[in-house]
Amino acid sequence: MARLDLGFPGAAVDIPPFDHENAGLDEAATLNARFSNLSSREIVERALFDLFPGRIALVSSFGAESAVLLHVVASVDRTVPVVFIDTQRLFPETLAYRDTLIDRLGLTNVRTVAPDPAALAEKDRYKALWMTDADQCCHIRKTEPLTRALAGFDAWFTGRKRFQAATRAEIQFFELDGARIKVNPLVSWSSAELKSYLAEQDLPRHPLVAQGYPSIGCQPCTSKVKPGEDERAGRWRGLDKTECGIHLGESDGSGI
Repeated sequence: MARLDLGFPGAAVDIPPFDHENAGLDEAATLNARFSNLSSREIVERALFDLFPGRIALVSSFGAESAVLLHVVASVDRTVPVVFIDTQRLFPETLAYRDTLIDRLGLTNVRTVAPDPAALAEKDRYKALWMTDADQCCHIRKTEPLTRALAGFDAWFTGRKRFQAATRAEIQFFELDGARIKVNPLVSWSSAELKSYLAEQDLPRHPLVAQGYPSIGCQPCTSKVKPGEDERAGRWRGLDKTECGIHLGESDGSGI
């Protein structure tokens, strides 16, 4: 049971642990009501040590802004499981950046997950599925691998922020996602705050950011962003698509 220090000698009260197993459908709302006044680091600490000890992973794309959340979590616990989905269509720079951040942050439990070879052979043998059915391509290369990777976890950290897209404008610190809880520690951060944090902590930037890619996914479905465009305008350009599916409840429990 955690202890809350009220700020003067002898004044501390016990805080009962949150009962994830019996919280039910109102769990996310309860967590937001209880913890929404905390800082991003405090949210991470509560999730790791009080709410889901040993049962939470961080899912990271190792993309343009990923270093921020990875740094916040690593500053609390470098052994947290980090799930990285190698869709096998990523930029080489992303794979190199992953290795750079693992070394820089001292991450000790990064788990790289790949698509099922049988599914690729059946549905995307020629690596052209993204041209005819982008949603299905995301499903077999991202959503399904993540579903497998999250087996055994009750919750997972994401790096989503409200400013990124209209579909993310209302997200909270905690969200119910099937049988799991998504924890979004950076939900209220602005683009300027992210850049300031990266500079203050002297964190390496994804090499493609300087080349005009402020949001980075798979190589075929990511393009440069023109001045004045939304930062995610280069994702699935020309398609009526803004999410890969792992944040739309399409995994059983996914993006990043």
